[in-house]
Amino acid sequence: MTNFRTFTELVLARTEARNDADAFVFLPDDAHGSVPQHLTFAGLDQEARRIASWLQERKAANRQVLLLYPSGLDFIKAFTACLYAGAVAVPGTLPTEQGQHFARISGILRDAEACAVLTDSANAPAISAWLAAEGFTDVACLATDDLAQGDAAAWHAPSLTPESLAFLQYTSGSTSDPKGVVVSHRNLLANEAAIQRSTGSGPESVCGGWLPFYHDMGLIGHILHPLYLGGKGVLMAPFTFLKRPYRWLKMIGDYGLTTGGGPNFGYDLCVRRVTDAQLETLDLSSWTAACNGAEPVRAETVRAFTERFAPAGFRPQSMFPCYGMAETTLLVTGIPQTAVARVLDVDADALERGELADPRADASTRSLVSSGIARDFEIRVVDPETYVEKPGGHVGEIWIKGESVASGYWKRPETNKEIFDAAISDGSGGHDDGGWLRTGDLGVLQDGELYVTGRLKELVILAGRNLYPQDVERAIQSTDKAFGTGVGAVFAVDTDREHLVAIQEVRPGSVSTDLRTVASGVQSFISKEFSIPAGNVLLVRPGTVRKTTSGKIQRTLMRKLFLEGGITALYEVLEPAVRELIASAEAADATDAAPSLESVV
Repeated sequence: MTNFRTFTELVLARTEARNDADAFVFLPDDAHGSVPQHLTFAGLDQEARRIASWLQERKAANRQVLLLYPSGLDFIKAFTACLYAGAVAVPGTLPTEQGQHFARISGILRDAEACAVLTDSANAPAISAWLAAEGFTDVACLATDDLAQGDAAAWHAPSLTPESLAFLQYTSGSTSDPKGVVVSHRNLLANEAAIQRSTGSGPESVCGGWLPFYHDMGLIGHILHPLYLGGKGVLMAPFTFLKRPYRWLKMIGDYGLTTGGGPNFGYDLCVRRVTDAQLETLDLSSWTAACNGAEPVRAETVRAFTERFAPAGFRPQSMFPCYGMAETTLLVTGIPQTAVARVLDVDADALERGELADPRADASTRSLVSSGIARDFEIRVVDPETYVEKPGGHVGEIWIKGESVASGYWKRPETNKEIFDAAISDGSGGHDDGGWLRTGDLGVLQDGELYVTGRLKELVILAGRNLYPQDVERAIQSTDKAFGTGVGAVFAVDTDREHLVAIQEVRPGSVSTDLRTVASGVQSFISKEFSIPAGNVLLVRPGTVRKTTSGKIQRTLMRKLFLEGGITALYEVLEPAVRELIASAEAADATDAAPSLESVV
């Protein structure tokens, strides 16, 4: 599987060997009675050659090309065409409306220095108008579903090396500072091999899911991995899943999916929304690697999904908690094949001090889910302040080395030196040779397994204690049935001291008393459970808490919106100092003629 120099060589070999077999099946939304769309390996190869010839004619080799598509087979053809042309694909969010989406994509287009935009006929007019309005007069736009464009016979194989760039993966962030992870062909091949070893996938595997194609797991795990294997990919759009989670699980049974998954919230949504009648129609027995890659994986999610769907043939050992990120191409760790996800109950107070300890009677506990072992990487847990390695059983920042680790962010040499070339200190002035990726994630190694505990920047330090926001969020959501799971954000703000702020979505129709009583209950519970004051609670409508497309709570963005007065609450209780802080921030913002916009990818 690894005797190819580039991913382009691999895809050319796969398309020749598999020819008329299905490479991908895409399930459109069924609102109009749509039927599954099939793309064979031969069809993919022919279309990629045609589109690649258009790119080669415009000298796009070794240059960046922005891909803006709705979920569907056209994206896959365009991405493969970039590989065939030796161009650097830049998957992006389709800017379907004015505002944040266009601002976000404009920042990516400028940063990536894209020479062309590929899209479909339905969106080409709007994309072309946007390019003209933004002054991108030298950026060509092609509707790749126009069969009159390009000539497959004119295509020629590109000159590539393992170090050639395969694509740029832009991470979630602000419009003013988008960061594109530089992924080479070597990185991509190495990580696909790591995914195969970790999940046990092979040519007979069927991979797929509903994640956005521009998301690292959606792209690398659900599209490029079946190409790597020479297997089949089965896909649907995110909104199809969100409307009817049952369709994802039905797809798994109908097509015999073996590998694929999503974040915590996807599994939680299935538990809540799939009915008993629907459950009876499901067959999940083919699913051997139900990847859960949200950091950190929730023990409640693993238990609830496994129990709920056991009657449909879902086995406990099929749940595959894992860890990874765009900066490592994708996967870093995963639980061993056939093993059941390990849940470690630990003393909450000790965890706040950065240590693992057994639970104590009558004391708070936290449940950590193992993200498994690293087969293809070196992992260290390091003190983020001193850069000294932590011993096993102690929490620190996760640092990583491996062939899948990208060389850095596009055009960010200073940041890359700090993030991608960190050195571990020996504590007495010396250090190792460097080359470590600082992930920004907090975790702990125990018995060779990695447990992710949170994000370094999101850690709440209150009264000298280290609090993980997700722990407080889960505790709040357990207090009232009117609260949605995974739709809250906890963070801290500073005045003369640090204040905890809890924003929680609530379904007003499900509240048994009144919102004032509910908010008071949250305050009392936090004070009792965590022994900290909770003077700031905002109960908000469903859909208020911002997430990335992979379901991660955007706590930093929620904090920013809160301080700007951008959160409209159904009911709120705020400390006077915090209310004054918001008023001061709003006054300062009013004098800013060009406020920045922030969105998600």
